[in-house]
Amino acid sequence: MHPHIWYPFTQAKTSPPPLKVKSARGVWLELKDGRKILDCISSWWVNIHGHTHPKIAEAIFRQATELEHVIFAGFSHEPAERLAEQLTERLPNGLNRVFFSDNGSTAVEVALKMAYQHWVNQNQQRQKFIAFEGAYHGDTFGAMSVGSRSIFTQVFSDMLFEVDFLPYPATYIDDPEIVKREQEVLNQLQEKLEGNPKAYAGIIIEPLVQGAGGMQMCRVEFLQKLHQLAQQFDTLLIFDEVMTGFGRTGDWFACLKAQVTPDIICLSKGITGGFLPLAVSICSEDIYASFYSDDPIKTLYHGHSYTANPIGCAAALASLELMVENEPAFKGMEEKHLQHLTKLREDPKLEPKIEKLRVTGTIAAMDIVNSQESGYLNKISLVIREKAIEKGFLLRPLGNVLYLMPPYCITDEELSMAYQGIGDILGSL
Repeated sequence: MHPHIWYPFTQAKTSPPPLKVKSARGVWLELKDGRKILDCISSWWVNIHGHTHPKIAEAIFRQATELEHVIFAGFSHEPAERLAEQLTERLPNGLNRVFFSDNGSTAVEVALKMAYQHWVNQNQQRQKFIAFEGAYHGDTFGAMSVGSRSIFTQVFSDMLFEVDFLPYPATYIDDPEIVKREQEVLNQLQEKLEGNPKAYAGIIIEPLVQGAGGMQMCRVEFLQKLHQLAQQFDTLLIFDEVMTGFGRTGDWFACLKAQVTPDIICLSKGITGGFLPLAVSICSEDIYASFYSDDPIKTLYHGHSYTANPIGCAAALASLELMVENEPAFKGMEEKHLQHLTKLREDPKLEPKIEKLRVTGTIAAMDIVNSQESGYLNKISLVIREKAIEKGFLLRPLGNVLYLMPPYCITDEELSMAYQGIGDILGSL
């Protein structure tokens, strides 16, 4: 460990030393010792076009020579305005007010504040949110509150506000009970909303895929029925697409794939292609209108020094251009995942070791069967991470959940290499 660095999500006393990365290109990382590692998870799910893409690098350079930063209160600039226009053009009609921030947790924090104050500004005290078990929405206090109570939040449990949690109707390939489980969740939701419809400021969900919660996947049909109930009981629906946005689910956004228009959407991670921190919370005109007032107390008092940083916006604009170029790749990856997952499932040596195989768009996942309790602390993760590095792959299982989330530039040969490596690792367990 470096003597002056405190690494994230790391217990310094027990963790092995971090691997030092010298450079990266496309799907490949080069370590200081010369080894090359195939990045199967897009680093922290952000490098959607691969590492050091020259188009984004060039956009950053050009912007840095013109305007590197300016206060975004009382001023504006072209990169932010263009980015807001292009994002709203891609999103469903009705999501047209863009609030800039710098990371996924903050995007969620802003969304919660928007939703809560939207009702306050209309003289309604709606003080509760509905969220889903297994959720992860970030590490700030509001984001932790609407996230699953887990080892990530345990220390701070007394400081988190009360939230009503519902089961997340996770599914997998050939799941025979999913329709029944979905209806049970919807019945619970309807019961809560009918019991006190004015109690809830909003419902927040990771649409189609829960990320850190174990790559749990739900169906389009569930999201559509969830949306119908939110509309029926006049409750705001928040989609946390920090991870699922920008092609990850096989469409530009999960809301487009589900044909659902939430009231607020949170975006980050892939927005700049992994180059710079940036995030947005985008809401409906109706929510924006509730803040538009002569009364200063109705202002959304939120911001930070680097709001709508021009260089970050320039990187995001270049990334959107690459999204257009890579659309066949992210829309076609699900079928490729399915082919490889089928081979794994049909391998008699591996079949007893894996279960609940699932795929949504560019994300494939499976549960590793072992004697330990399922969840983030399952130690099989450390074993697989070590074996993967030895074989030249970056895999970072979420406990006993092994997943792939590669950059869109990965070739068929490289994807086959990744699955071959997974097969070899699983075979050695």
